[in-house]
Amino acid sequence: MSMSRARHIVWDWNSTLFHDIDAVLSATNDSFAACGIPAITLDRYRDLYCVPVPKFYEKITGRVPGPDEWAVLDATFQASYAQHAAACALTPGADALLRTWQQTGRTQSLLSLTDHDTLVPYVRRFAIDGLFVRVDGRIGPPGGGKAEHLARHLTALDADPKTVVVIGDAADDAHAARDVGASAVLYTGGSHSRASLERAGVPVVDTLAEAVALAES
Repeated sequence: MSMSRARHIVWDWNSTLFHDIDAVLSATNDSFAACGIPAITLDRYRDLYCVPVPKFYEKITGRVPGPDEWAVLDATFQASYAQHAAACALTPGADALLRTWQQTGRTQSLLSLTDHDTLVPYVRRFAIDGLFVRVDGRIGPPGGGKAEHLARHLTALDADPKTVVVIGDAADDAHAARDVGASAVLYTGGSHSRASLERAGVPVVDTLAEAVALAES
């Protein structure tokens, strides 16, 4: 699909616009510790991470977490993440990229699997909420995938998927884009290794500036 028709970017939040991968890893290991699971390195996290998140835990432990264990994992992760993420900032250069894209007359939105009521204060904290025509976080319990979330997001925007580029840091972003007929560019600064991103079959870049350049080229 040609990206020359791109008029709208759907941005991912965690570990894409918001540089929180260190907070994510710390929270993941804290949640593992609560359930007696050994800690993992960032490289191992990037090699194995996937959504829905219970499948990620299955890759680590060889089994799907039961309801009680999942509740502990999720509650511990959320509490730890909130503590660590308070010190995190936007990915370097992200603010300028967002403002420049808006100034060209094109549009952008934000889509995340972070709980919506948690996401919105983060976006407002950096005074970038006015740069998006729509911000959608997750409504409902955690653990789901992104494809249906993206489809609802584009329907709400009344956007033609052929004019949309999704920029994210996870293979699931590319899979979701493909499912709805949009394009995708994946960024290596977040949750996946370059090798795992390249298996998604879309362009992979090392900076958000490269991602935007592809979207507008």
